[in-house]
Amino acid sequence: MPKQTFFNLPHEKKQTLIRSAEAEFSRVPLYQASISNIVKEAGIPRGSFYQYFQDKEDAFFFLLDDLSRKRQEVFTNLLKKYDGDLFAALEEFFQIVITEVENLDFMRNTFLNMTYRIEDSFLKMFSGRQNEEQFREVSSLIDKRKLNLANDEELHHVMKILKSVVVHNFAAKFARNLTDEEAINNFTVEMKLLKKGLYYTTEM
Repeated sequence: MPKQTFFNLPHEKKQTLIRSAEAEFSRVPLYQASISNIVKEAGIPRGSFYQYFQDKEDAFFFLLDDLSRKRQEVFTNLLKKYDGDLFAALEEFFQIVITEVENLDFMRNTFLNMTYRIEDSFLKMFSGRQNEEQFREVSSLIDKRKLNLANDEELHHVMKILKSVVVHNFAAKFARNLTDEEAINNFTVEMKLLKKGLYYTTEM
């Protein structure tokens, strides 16, 4: 989390620093990123960076958390659009994010160097107990009558499974250089399999 001095900056200076950090994390992954490049791009002394952030990880996760908030807004709007249909909302959500050009390089570097913390931060709305507030907001919009669930505990597990599928498909898009169409098709197939269920039975 940035220090209070960052939030006290004038809007334009704050945006300049954000854009400079975004440019560096879009150029290379977090572990290769250079604070020197960020401050050079922003036109500030190196010491000033530490007045605003603890380290480069602090700056990176601030950007990722901000992106996550925007993603949650998109997803909640889609849940409203589809009257709580979780799978319909997820399919369009994936299409929107995967075809977004603005954050493409940042996304590529993020997903090709995935850690548990990055995964959890990127999709907080799916993370249940770790991010209870975001999860409750999303959960309240899901039409649970469409899902074969016994209780809210099972919804936690379903969301964990879906998060894994979303993250895997984002990572596969960049790791295998898939076209948007290929990535969307793979994701759609997996969503349909989950929606249909995997276990065949003749029992009535």
